[in-house]
Amino acid sequence: MTLPVKGELKGKWQQSVGSVKIAWGKLTDDEILQSEGQSDKLAGLVQERYAISRDQAEKEVKEFLDKNGLS
Repeated sequence: MTLPVKGELKGKWQQSVGSVKIAWGKLTDDEILQSEGQSDKLAGLVQERYAISRDQAEKEVKEFLDKNGLS
C-alpha cells in the first residue's frame, strides 16, 4: 500500500471544504483551508468556535475525517 503524496492530500482536503463547512458552519473557509486537514489544527478551531472541550472536539474531528475518508 502506498501513501498519498502531500499534494494529493491537500487537493482532497480542498475538495472537502464544503463538507467541513456543513459540519462546522461557524468556521470560515480560510480557517478550514489553513488547517490543511490536520486533525489537531481543526480540533483546535472547533474547540474555540463551539466552546467545547478539547476531547470532544478531537472526537468530532476524528469521526468526521474517518467518515469522509480523510484520515
